[in-house]
Amino acid sequence: MAVLVLASALSVTTLALDNGLMRTPPMGWLAWERFRCDTDCEHDPKNCISENLFIDMADRLSEDGWKELGYVYVNIDDCWSSMERDEQGRLQPDPKRFPGGIHKLTRYMHDRGLKLGIYGDMGKHTCGGYPGTPMEKIEIDAFTFADWEVDMLKYDGCWSNATEQEQGYPLMSKALNATGRPIGYSCSWPAYQGGLPPKVNYTQLGEICNLWRNYGDIQDSWDSVLNVIDWFSKNQDVLIPAAGPGQWNDPDMLIIGNFGLSMDQSRAQMALWAIMAAPLFMSTDLRTISSGARSILQNKIVISINQDPMGVQGRRILKEKNGIEVFWRPLSSNASALVIFSRRNDMPYRYQTSLSKLNYTTGSYKIYDVFTDKTMMLKDSTDFVVSVNPTGVVMWYVSAPAKRNFLQFYKGGKLQGSFYADDDENAIPIFL
Repeated sequence: MAVLVLASALSVTTLALDNGLMRTPPMGWLAWERFRCDTDCEHDPKNCISENLFIDMADRLSEDGWKELGYVYVNIDDCWSSMERDEQGRLQPDPKRFPGGIHKLTRYMHDRGLKLGIYGDMGKHTCGGYPGTPMEKIEIDAFTFADWEVDMLKYDGCWSNATEQEQGYPLMSKALNATGRPIGYSCSWPAYQGGLPPKVNYTQLGEICNLWRNYGDIQDSWDSVLNVIDWFSKNQDVLIPAAGPGQWNDPDMLIIGNFGLSMDQSRAQMALWAIMAAPLFMSTDLRTISSGARSILQNKIVISINQDPMGVQGRRILKEKNGIEVFWRPLSSNASALVIFSRRNDMPYRYQTSLSKLNYTTGSYKIYDVFTDKTMMLKDSTDFVVSVNPTGVVMWYVSAPAKRNFLQFYKGGKLQGSFYADDDENAIPIFL
């Protein structure tokens, strides 16, 4: 594991896009995975990409307890616009599906304490074939979005090449800032360039974007979730230093509540997205979501872990031959989160270890199991056994011991120092 120290994390965050937004990972709802590009409002009025769909989702966020937990963005994705720009060259919504215009939607969101996000594309066309925002249209589209009082832009990259992206993504950042309206900026740029250096410059991304898609689109299947987890884990030493307050790696939407995941797999996605400090954008039908899926997405402790203000992205610290993987994230107040994840498909696995084997220092720790609500005290040297369901997780919030010399980082199999200073400050904090 690469050395990760607090100083380096802070040095990265100082470069974040200077719009004051998204100091913790943004949360909300996004249309794409669940509703795609359904524009057939005549035959499918409840599910088509229309004004009514986004109003329905706003009502659910504001009335069903989501907003209070931090889910405040309602994000339009592709296929919202007319096929033609207006006489002034501006994008315009499809008049049949959005008769009130985008400004009506932003007012509706803002009246309910919510925010509206919109979708654009760096190329001549969007991925769905609608008008894009090539370089010569960047300024006019940025000011159009600001005039509509939009709060976030997802800027995709279909129908554009590497040279256009290299110029266009920074230009859109500059144009959004020039409007004077704080607009969160989601860049798809790295996903089109393989997600890794040297093609992707994460220092530059932190200077121009609030979040960015690193990898391909998530699909409604467990295999797709695993592919995302594997890619992020394999490349964590590159990705972790790039993340921090105001700038986030984005592994894509939460598909909890749809058709492809079991309850165990849903808990696994929620837990691992929290460990990765990922944006939490649900893409499901909040009008019909099951109580089980809702309880996972509304788990206050998992959300608090995801929203930790220190903003350090977690990592995989163990990959066992038996199919068990252990993930860890440092949190404020010298706490941490642990996730024990089973890739097995056969039966629950009894995994035995201790906190000291996971490189926790000497002390007694207060453990809270976020999915069972059980609490216990555990010495670092005490072996424990957890039963992890197939494709499931056990997730713990771990309060700090009396001393702060917390968790060591390794490189080349040797200790490289601790994340926190070694002193006697801060006894075990009052638990959440």
